[in-house]
Amino acid sequence: MAEHHGCGFEGCCGRRNGTARLIDARMPELARCLTLFQYVQAVTGGPVARIDQAGSYAVPSLRGEAFAVRPGSIALRIDAAGVDTAVVARDDDTGSVALRLLDTEGRTVHQGRLLSEGDRLLAGLAGTVEAGSSAAGTHMVPDGPLMVPGVPERVRERVPAWEDGDQLAQLDAVLADGGAARREVFHRYRGEHRPIEVGVVPAVLDHVCSVGLPIGVAVFAPAAMQACGGRVHVTDRTVGGRVFAAVAESSVEIDLAGVRACHLVRSTAAHGPTSALELDDEDGRCVAVVTQFGMVGEDVHAAWEHLAASLPGIST
Repeated sequence: MAEHHGCGFEGCCGRRNGTARLIDARMPELARCLTLFQYVQAVTGGPVARIDQAGSYAVPSLRGEAFAVRPGSIALRIDAAGVDTAVVARDDDTGSVALRLLDTEGRTVHQGRLLSEGDRLLAGLAGTVEAGSSAAGTHMVPDGPLMVPGVPERVRERVPAWEDGDQLAQLDAVLADGGAARREVFHRYRGEHRPIEVGVVPAVLDHVCSVGLPIGVAVFAPAAMQACGGRVHVTDRTVGGRVFAAVAESSVEIDLAGVRACHLVRSTAAHGPTSALELDDEDGRCVAVVTQFGMVGEDVHAAWEHLAASLPGIST
């Protein structure tokens, strides 16, 4: 894995004694593999933002499909065009086994470390593919249906254009390329949006923690997004600017020093217009989103919108 310093994926960057087996990274084969396992430590992210959750996978979704964040389940969303290969790797020194999704540049974009011996044995049932095969045969036609060679009449929902799309369309635009192309022409977005001070992010997390307001958090890596939702149990911040939050069963870490911009974006969701804080890195790619996912209750939605409306904009 090249140029992925500070990625936080245990054991993926160093030279270790072990074996690796290439498995099928295409849907629905990959979904069958992930949902085999009962107890994994799932990690998605990069140097600026990272999410870590122990549990079992919900059925992962692709861009253009429906998406839900449910308590107790690991919610993973994938851009099939960007996930090139998947491997199951065993570390002979420790006996640990991890499933890793890699992008076209060989970077680990998601890791699920198998925490039980039963799951490590089940890993042997994962469908293999020939060396050189990848998920590249599964591709997304922009704003069109998913085309999967060899799987007849597989029809997926269209991926809506983000310019006038709902909350999921915004997330999918970020998933496609980190949202860099979207940000460059964000003036075309037809919903409400404004830049806000990056420094308010820790205060937002502290506030929702203190009042017991549930939130949703999505963290992005190239071609992968992992999300969680629920109450914030505890927050912390280091002298260097790293912010930690325990959200439901997940742990979220954000390096504020690596966040170059923050935008408040409103888009249509389950309860109508819903605000989201989008955190961008120095390359203009969105690394994390703080918002509300799905049906959360009118009181929760109203409290979140009141908080979002009170956030200060960029000082001039």
